Amino acid sequence: MAAAALTREGGEDAFRRLFRFYRQRDASDLRGVVDFSAPGGQVFRSQLSISSVSDQDAHRAGLRPVSQWKAYGLSGYPGFIFIPNPFLPGCQRHWVKQCLKLYPEKPNVCNLDLHMAPEKTTNLWGQSKEQLRRKGSSKWEPRSLLEKLRWVTLGYHYNWNTKKYSANHHAPFPSDLAFLSEQVAAACGFRGFQAQAGILNYYHFDSSLGIHVDESELDHSRPLLSFSFGQSSIFLLGGLKREEAPTAMFMHSGDIMVMSGFSRLLYHAVPRVLPNPEGTALPSCLDQALSSDLPVGSVIEHSSDEDWQVCAKYLQSSRINMTIRQVLADGQKFPEESGTNGKGQAPSEDSYHENSKAKRHKPNTV
Repeated sequence: MAAAALTREGGEDAFRRLFRFYRQRDASDLRGVVDFSAPGGQVFRSQLSISSVSDQDAHRAGLRPVSQWKAYGLSGYPGFIFIPNPFLPGCQRHWVKQCLKLYPEKPNVCNLDLHMAPEKTTNLWGQSKEQLRRKGSSKWEPRSLLEKLRWVTLGYHYNWNTKKYSANHHAPFPSDLAFLSEQVAAACGFRGFQAQAGILNYYHFDSSLGIHVDESELDHSRPLLSFSFGQSSIFLLGGLKREEAPTAMFMHSGDIMVMSGFSRLLYHAVPRVLPNPEGTALPSCLDQALSSDLPVGSVIEHSSDEDWQVCAKYLQSSRINMTIRQVLADGQKFPEESGTNGKGQAPSEDSYHENSKAKRHKPNTV
């Protein structure tokens, strides 16, 4: 196949060659991409720790009982777990709304903070919702602030300059997202997981995520959790070196990935965002309404029709990804640091979004 042949060419490393292949090829040439909705080949079923999460706690997090989940692994990638959409009907909407309406708010940090005055980056939702609701299909319409959002950091804020976390640059981690993450981690065999840092990625059809390894956390024994919502994407999972050719796989709305053990420190990237394969503006799983009968203590909230209309309009051309990490082991502390305020600057091309429109702007614009 063409993708396999690319890995044997000279020059660029194998990962970069496949990254460019999936970034540039027509959507019709995706035969080499693993699809977990039709597993086979190197895909195998993984066992989950069903007894570690009660049905009640799963329901409180907006998830089906763990006994109803399907989980898969990939040959050659020990510690990698893929869980196709385990969310209860309507519950994905809660996380989309949180990522657009609540999580970008102060004291959390976003890419817009690096280029705009603090008073300009408050209430991004309020400043954007009417513009988003009225938005048409023209590429020439001005973008709202929410559409200019590229990343948000939660908990221990990642420093893009030093590629480190620090004790003095921290905000309270959202309790609802912490609860969700704890249940998923426990189901995958990681009881006691603590959600201490999160990076939210906001993608559009012209954006991608550069090749990188998530190694800044001080404790690598705990997994990296990844949640996706909205349009689909191609995810590349490689090896310990960029010379190793990655495996390409689809990620759809509601899918969860867990990178642990050997797979925790592998190179990975997102070369491309793809339209919903069902051919509709939004995946059908996002059309489902939330049950009116939420359990006591549920972290899921009902979204108003007005709020969901804004979210749905945003997702018609976008994808949101939440990656959650435990930074410190139990009892571990950050080493003493000096000479940094922890805030960092904009990420480089290979460490974060590669956006064709953004590249044409000067560095001090968004």
